[in-house]
Amino acid sequence: MSNDWVKEFPGAVTVCDRDGIILEMNEKACKTFAKDGGAALVGKNVLGCHPEPAKSKLKGMLSAGKSNVYTIEKSGVKKLIYQSPWYENGKYMGFVELSLEIPFEMPHFVRK
Repeated sequence: MSNDWVKEFPGAVTVCDRDGIILEMNEKACKTFAKDGGAALVGKNVLGCHPEPAKSKLKGMLSAGKSNVYTIEKSGVKKLIYQSPWYENGKYMGFVELSLEIPFEMPHFVRK
């Protein structure tokens, strides 16, 4: 990736353009998606990596430029998935997906 800090960031970072073409993946994303092709996914369409109904939802998100945030549990690991549009000079350019492992029990603070 173009920014050194993100290369070894402990969360998976995947960046795609407005059409869903994967532009960049950090090391964690390549490991996370190794069974799907890992680093070889760069240049491929992210829609090809998702089954229905997720594929249709993602297609709508790409088109509308709307964020999607949720948690999942897979193989005993809980993750926060944060999918959000990214912009360059105010122009919608695509999506960034952050996948962060989180504890099952975690503190929640309300700040004033």
